[in-house]
Amino acid sequence: MKYDIVIIGAGPAGLSAAVYARRAGLTVAVLEQNIYGGQIVNTPEVENYPGVGRQTGVELAMALYNQAADTGADIVLEGVTEVRLQQDPKVVVTTGGEYEAGAVIIANGAKRRLLGCPGEDTFSGRGVSYCATCDGAFFRGKEVSIVGGGNTALEDALFLANNCSKVYLIHRRDQFRGSKILVDAVVAKQNIEILYDSTVEEVTGSDKVEAIRVRNKLSGEEQSLPVSALFVAVGLAPENSLFTDQVELSEAGYIKAGEDCCTSCDGVFVAGDTRTKELRQIVTAAADGAVAATAAARWLDTH
Repeated sequence: MKYDIVIIGAGPAGLSAAVYARRAGLTVAVLEQNIYGGQIVNTPEVENYPGVGRQTGVELAMALYNQAADTGADIVLEGVTEVRLQQDPKVVVTTGGEYEAGAVIIANGAKRRLLGCPGEDTFSGRGVSYCATCDGAFFRGKEVSIVGGGNTALEDALFLANNCSKVYLIHRRDQFRGSKILVDAVVAKQNIEILYDSTVEEVTGSDKVEAIRVRNKLSGEEQSLPVSALFVAVGLAPENSLFTDQVELSEAGYIKAGEDCCTSCDGVFVAGDTRTKELRQIVTAAADGAVAATAAARWLDTH
């Protein structure tokens, strides 16, 4: 199958890129391994995307998908297994076949980081979770814990506090990195207990999570918290090993690109959380998608 542009990833960046590419009159395939929408499908409420008011992440993801599909973009649920980007035409190999493209836009997003403490892997899916909105309801009325200090951790803590009897919010620093409105809301919530300067050292239990061992970094004091779940929200990590020999990556593994979304490889562009940038939000991902698609269209016109 041959397209003008192949887009890897169907999050806000990839779907926005599809809309702009189709508006430019180009044929487009969007390849997605899991489910369209990316990280936003795990967001209980989106309130900072311009012009749409408050809605759930799933609602916004569905709107983005429908808009891209209505333009005529082909959105295919297939995982990418290989790329050959330094040739013409470029080739993207998936679990379902091969796609040829004049230009490629990488918009594969990023995944949740792991804590790396003993017991995390053992109890994954049995009390250790990386999606509070997905699994929080299973622990209604119980005491739970969450680790992190950014907006995701704060949002998740508030979500859990509405369902659980108590939420321990554990952060390794002495202040949060999230927005002030979320910090104020967390501090005001009576059933959220904040443990600053603390780390989770171990997750324990028999068949499921029963407790976590927490250590205060300043005093060295340790305590065991009797919780039924540990939710991990310690940031994102790019999954760009597939592109290591194709485009230039930063030390942290993000694809190097400026605001023009151009990578080190001609005809290859990048959009969203997977690229080097200061702010990773839905609105910046969507903006990247528009920029990348416009740049790709311009590149195709001259090559």
